Amino acid sequence: MKELRCKDVGFDCPGIVTGETEADVLQLAAQHAQEVHNVTITPEIAEQIKPLIHEA
Repeated sequence: MKELRCKDVGFDCPGIVTGETEADVLQLAAQHAQEVHNVTITPEIAEQIKPLIHEA
């Protein structure tokens, strides 16, 4: 299982997105970013976020 903590991306948010794969986490993180933070994750931003995804 992989995870991404919203605070690791720089938001003051307790959110944690988990998924089976890096792609799953990125998709769910993009949804979270749009719904909660009103931020659209571009392919460039996704590349910057990938190194922050780690094993849960």
